[in-house]
Amino acid sequence: MNRGTGQDTPLLQVRGLKKYFPIRRGMLQKAVSNMKAVDGVDFDIVQGQTLGLVGESGCGKTTVARLLLHLLTADAGEIRYKNQNLVNLTERQFKPLRREIQIVFQDPYSSLNPRMTVGASIGEGVRIAGTVDRNARQKRIGQLLDMVGMPTASADRYPHEFSGGQRQRVGIARALSVDPSLIICDEPVSALDVSIQAQIINLLKDLQAELGLSYLFISHDLNVVSYLCNRVCVMYQGKIVESAPAADLFDQPRHPYTHALLASILEPGSEAADTEQTATPEDSRTPDSPAACAYYAHCPESTAHCAQSSGSLVRVAEDHYVRCQPTETE
Repeated sequence: MNRGTGQDTPLLQVRGLKKYFPIRRGMLQKAVSNMKAVDGVDFDIVQGQTLGLVGESGCGKTTVARLLLHLLTADAGEIRYKNQNLVNLTERQFKPLRREIQIVFQDPYSSLNPRMTVGASIGEGVRIAGTVDRNARQKRIGQLLDMVGMPTASADRYPHEFSGGQRQRVGIARALSVDPSLIICDEPVSALDVSIQAQIINLLKDLQAELGLSYLFISHDLNVVSYLCNRVCVMYQGKIVESAPAADLFDQPRHPYTHALLASILEPGSEAADTEQTATPEDSRTPDSPAACAYYAHCPESTAHCAQSSGSLVRVAEDHYVRCQPTETE
């Protein structure tokens, strides 16, 4: 099933990705069940485009990022980068690919070594990218700083001497230092002031246009996602519940959880914001089956069928997929 690639060849394909963490109890810490952090996730990222991954805290977004970066080992599924399956690679086999898949972290301060100058932090990546000559390395560091809107003289200063937005620019320059094709942006602007957020988002767009970068943009800020992303996947309790081009998802959301997310960003007093999007009075009920839809107890549109099956992603419009039983049976 197509996951939104159209006629384009994906740079990254994720199929059936799973990661479970054991829940342990008792003195012997015996595993009694599993927390399904990522439970059968599918998506594609097309070269030169941005995929937004949204959802509330704890839904599994960052776990997906760690699986892509090989910081966690997947329990099942495939991660195909340039048609190479990364899941079963050893650390030694994956190491060359770290140059091609980079990350920009949420906290721009803790992600930089406070004892290293900005130039030294960026220079490590430049050296790894193959620039051995000291003069050439310094020139490349200056080019990277200029690329992200920082003066060349910043190379001799330490992270604590910069504002949050400037530190995030340094983090972006460090990610670019190894000439990656894919950058994972894990909540890259959530720790910044609103005015600075706009600057960083525009910088990311400009770099994408200039360098042909692909982004996985993880965020809970739907306003930012609607501006930056070509496609959006909505995640809830480890599953993708809706996947569509960004314009379609924001104009015509299909899943009740997506409706609730979008209602949370509307202006107070608007007609849509006054619409009931919360749980029904029967929310205390529990599903009859462990296979029930995860959103069943909180969904104002749930039926008895939802308590028996979580369904699968079904195409409801061109390039628009929804995991929702009422949608499937319409």
